[in-house]
Amino acid sequence: MESIYYSICWHCHRRCKHCYEDRFHPYARDALEGVVAEAEANAPRIIANLPDRMTFLDRDEPDVTAPGGFREKVGRIILSGGEVLTDPVRTRVLYPIIEGLRAKYANRGGVKIVVQTTGDLVTKDIVTELLARGVWMISVAGIDDFHVGMEGDKKRVLQEKVTAIFKAAGMHPSGLDATKRKWTDEAGPIYSFFGATEDAWIGKLWPRGRAWKNGLSKATMADNFCNAWSGGLGFLDHRFSGSEVAIEPTGQIFPCCMKTGRALGNLTEEPLLEILDSLVGHPVYEAINAGDPGKMGLAQGWSVADFEAACHTKTPKGDDYANLCIGCDRFHETVMGPLLEQLRSKREADRQRRSSLETAK
Repeated sequence: MESIYYSICWHCHRRCKHCYEDRFHPYARDALEGVVAEAEANAPRIIANLPDRMTFLDRDEPDVTAPGGFREKVGRIILSGGEVLTDPVRTRVLYPIIEGLRAKYANRGGVKIVVQTTGDLVTKDIVTELLARGVWMISVAGIDDFHVGMEGDKKRVLQEKVTAIFKAAGMHPSGLDATKRKWTDEAGPIYSFFGATEDAWIGKLWPRGRAWKNGLSKATMADNFCNAWSGGLGFLDHRFSGSEVAIEPTGQIFPCCMKTGRALGNLTEEPLLEILDSLVGHPVYEAINAGDPGKMGLAQGWSVADFEAACHTKTPKGDDYANLCIGCDRFHETVMGPLLEQLRSKREADRQRRSSLETAK
């Protein structure tokens, strides 16, 4: 697989008004211990159910001499929050996850580990500790006017401060185009900066979380988040470039970072590739995989016109709003619960059958 986006813990030191997930916010005392303990307990099971190899075949680089006909490359796992550098998330969750991933893939082709942070908690010591654990990239995602203290020219001050720390640690800037999110082949350790700016792929803001409650999404029906990076496009084609899935701290997985109205499965219970392979050929998820969500309900009696009608709603502030993500949410909430449970039950039965055959040998 090319990419996995793993939000490792709900804790964040900020409560940004544009955040796509309400559960990312400050926690204290027992509540903090609760979300950290949850992340801490789930991480080993999630890692165990990740693919055996984090490599992929790059469709942009044909190679007739290579198995599969394309050049094999090392994929990446992006570790995000919330904010992964807060105490105790950093020490109890982030560092053990990095160490677990490095151990899992050490003799299986390797993995590129990306740590994503808002940037304001970056210190020389933390960077040293991350690089000592083999982190390939540190990506600063808070460079936009929505983050308090980053308005206008203020973000430049943080960027210059953090850049100096990165350079002193021997890191170099990535050539990654943050407005397109097309990753490049680069030797680490590298760093990058991006944010929810007008030119970025998330600039119009997803109709999710506090961004939705605060009426900040500017997306229209013309903005197909599904047919773009971090959307569902290509998520089922896990052997090839372009495939990415998103994981919550609970182990729930989704075909996109925006997250469908229902999860595909849970990685604390079953392997990721088994879940994805069980969805291949299913009309709903083939439509998402093709970046054409309007067709996801055809087999269940939802015409494209029905789906588009379901995309229209009112914002919490009472304004008219329409986006494909709204229709996807309504379809999943209305239709997909029983169907996803049927798929999960079939996977479980298949595992039990395989186990019985192995025992009988």
